[in-house]
Amino acid sequence: MNRPPTAVGAEPTDRGREAGRVRTYRWDDPLAPAAELGSRPGIEVLRAMADGTLAGAPIAATLGMSVDEVGPELVVFTLVPEEWHYNPIGTVHGGVHATLLDSVMGCAVHARLGPGQAYTTLDLSVRYLRPVTTASGRLRAEGSVVSLGSRVATAEGTVTDSHGRLVATGTTTCLVMAVPG
Repeated sequence: MNRPPTAVGAEPTDRGREAGRVRTYRWDDPLAPAAELGSRPGIEVLRAMADGTLAGAPIAATLGMSVDEVGPELVVFTLVPEEWHYNPIGTVHGGVHATLLDSVMGCAVHARLGPGQAYTTLDLSVRYLRPVTTASGRLRAEGSVVSLGSRVATAEGTVTDSHGRLVATGTTTCLVMAVPG
């Protein structure tokens, strides 16, 4: 299981008349896993990230995403909505859902790629179905490949809350390419 961000606290601060909060976290070198892409199948690289053998993506630490399952048919990420994910109207910002879906769907494609192959997102479509707050509990994002060609892959994903309610869905198209470098 990859490590969630190391939070050093949400301490009140004094910013003049407003009280604020501080969040500190750590991440690992993002280029370490890239070196493995040329010699290992994508599913092996993702599983090594999930078990902590390889560094995970810094965006996962930034948002607090965890890689929970990696298989050839399904990839699962989770995220616990926190106050620092909120937008000004008091719900989790849609960009969090979009990043969670982009990540899980892209990794579903990655899990099907061979050594020396990589992918990049060409397009992303997200449908927001219900608001998410801290009361929603742990979010579960599932991604699976719809079609995998030699140059283009498509995937779909869902996000459900801890009550089993569907909160967002997505689709993506990815370009399949040789590992850059």
